[in-house]
Amino acid sequence: MPDRRTAILRAAARTVSHRGVRGLRVEEVAAEAHVSKALIYHHYGDRAGLLRHTLDFINDRAGRYTGQHSGPDRPAGARQALERSLLLEFQDVAEVRENSIAWGELRASAVFDPRLRDDLARAGRLWVREVADLLGRVRPGWPDPALVASAERLTALVEGLSTRWLSGMLPTERARGMLREGVAVEVEHLDRPPRREPLGAMPRRPVAACTFD
Repeated sequence: MPDRRTAILRAAARTVSHRGVRGLRVEEVAAEAHVSKALIYHHYGDRAGLLRHTLDFINDRAGRYTGQHSGPDRPAGARQALERSLLLEFQDVAEVRENSIAWGELRASAVFDPRLRDDLARAGRLWVREVADLLGRVRPGWPDPALVASAERLTALVEGLSTRWLSGMLPTERARGMLREGVAVEVEHLDRPPRREPLGAMPRRPVAACTFD
């Protein structure tokens, strides 16, 4: 049996995935979790506090089902671990779909609700960091800013594909195939040596067009 806090957050995540953030009602979460409204307010203060903790719950749950990517540190095994971690976001499993829908709802709501933005940005940075660390195992010693940039592109790709997958625009295997292609592009990109300007080189500036009378 889950404890009451877990039951509340699980019910809140389910409610968000079914009704959206605007449709979240504390009384409905209480009924779903079989607790009193007073208990929810006691633990989370208000509706905004409940939403913030629900976001953390969603992230923790995603970390559990995508975190099974341990493997050898050789580059081939590391790339497989990276792919596996991202591909686990596309499973025809109720919990995964619920998580993905709730994350998308919270992200969309942050456009209109500035109170969600800081928490969402923090969660996004943690995800990017995790993917960058996996990329670092694929290409050891690569500069961290390059790894983070690749991780940002890959996580953005996952979010975009997830929206189409959840709406039925993409079947599961097509979404997974496109994600594999994205990973291949980023790994190939990291294979290229970073461009560096020669020491003492002046930055290029556009040359103004000259006209003659």
